[in-house]
Amino acid sequence: MSILQPVVLSGGSGTRLWPLSRESYPKQFLSFSGDGRSMLQHTVQRLEGLGGQPTVAGPLVVCNAEHRFIVAQQLSELGLAHPRIVLEPAGRNTAPALTLAALAARSAQTPDAESPVLLVMPADHVIADVPAFHGAVAAGWQAARAGAMVVFGVVADRPETGYGYIRQGPQRPDGSFDVLGFTEKPDAERARRYLEAGDYLWNSGLFAVRADVWLQAIGRYRPDILAACEAAMGGALQDVDFIRPDTAAFEACPSDSIDYAVMERLPSDAAAGVPAALVPLAAGWSDLGAWDAVWGVQPKDAAGNAAVGPAVSMDSRNTLLFSSGRLVAGLGLDDLVVVETPDAVLVARQDRLQEVKQLVALLRDRGDTLAGAHRKVHRPWGWYDEIDAGERFKVKRIVVNPGASISLQKHHHRAEHWVVVRGTAHVTQGDEVRLLGENESTFIPLGHVHRLANPGKLPLEVIEVQSGSYLEEDDIVRYEDTYGRERDG
Repeated sequence: MSILQPVVLSGGSGTRLWPLSRESYPKQFLSFSGDGRSMLQHTVQRLEGLGGQPTVAGPLVVCNAEHRFIVAQQLSELGLAHPRIVLEPAGRNTAPALTLAALAARSAQTPDAESPVLLVMPADHVIADVPAFHGAVAAGWQAARAGAMVVFGVVADRPETGYGYIRQGPQRPDGSFDVLGFTEKPDAERARRYLEAGDYLWNSGLFAVRADVWLQAIGRYRPDILAACEAAMGGALQDVDFIRPDTAAFEACPSDSIDYAVMERLPSDAAAGVPAALVPLAAGWSDLGAWDAVWGVQPKDAAGNAAVGPAVSMDSRNTLLFSSGRLVAGLGLDDLVVVETPDAVLVARQDRLQEVKQLVALLRDRGDTLAGAHRKVHRPWGWYDEIDAGERFKVKRIVVNPGASISLQKHHHRAEHWVVVRGTAHVTQGDEVRLLGENESTFIPLGHVHRLANPGKLPLEVIEVQSGSYLEEDDIVRYEDTYGRERDG
């Protein structure tokens, strides 16, 4: 029986979608649709309803170790009780990530089983026509099962300069097409010529390849990557749903992409024995790499204006107003993007949006923490939002997920007041344990051991007021922690 193994690559920082996307909570965990599901969740669910052959396995997600609890929480919200999550100790691009996934898939199969076909899906793509996507996947599975490495090429509908291109060759017996070559992102004139030629497709970054074929190919072209990944997985630890490759071995791995490491070498290397095949994809695909792409997939009015959240525009055209909460009103705007978050606002011209990455680098050079982190901080037990601060005080809104708890801890330099505004709190304070309901409160003196837990089935919401001489997050002495952390609250 042939298995289709979805491999979801949840790496990257999404810097060009700042201030909404940041390193601590990048774009794949955010929702750009009206249903509230994140891009990661849409990616995981994208194969639901794929009829007939092949059999689809549960997702194998590869993500940065720093994002492990976000990934686990979002998969849990989809009802996936025990997903397999491979944790990269450091970012090394897509070729090592896929190699880790292939090794994990190989180790999970029985000795007499057919090598699974890995369907490689970055977690930051939009697919508007899911049935059309299913049709392309079925065609790609057939070619990959026969031993080809398949890339899905998006049928171009405009002269796009932001994507790489694939040149389509003659049709193969399995229905896919030969790959004649790859080209980098073109200038406007070359992009126009590609569109007119009709045999150039956008490189989607979606691939299908058998696990054993990928390991053979990466071993041929980048044996250093294969060796490092084999060493990392050889020393891997299983931690509940997390597969933790050895940190030192993986950090020694070179960084490279699937395209550069393998795919672009195959068309000119017949001796490799791995054909490079292309399956056309016409399914409303978009790579949300920058704010112009977000504007492109949103519904627009007659003047080309898109609004997300509480936003309104008047006498404006070709403008995106994106609000995370506060009303954003635009008057007389042309070709602008305005993005509001609780702690930062971006205002940029449409033709400068690719430079947001450089803007974030400037903020980072200035030492601004908002370049990489939100005011709202996600933790394995929930999240907190710092809503006010001043000399010797800080106010936080804390939400604890059902059944979760913060670590048993104490602080040397601050006291805390907790007020329950929603749900029921299970409070440990020294030897005393009690329940607090809505509108009830407690005081945690400086130096007292304490814990906040949610025993209920609904989120627990607490307003915390800290006071003291030092209020930073590293003032924590942790005694017990469910999540195996050392410092992150």
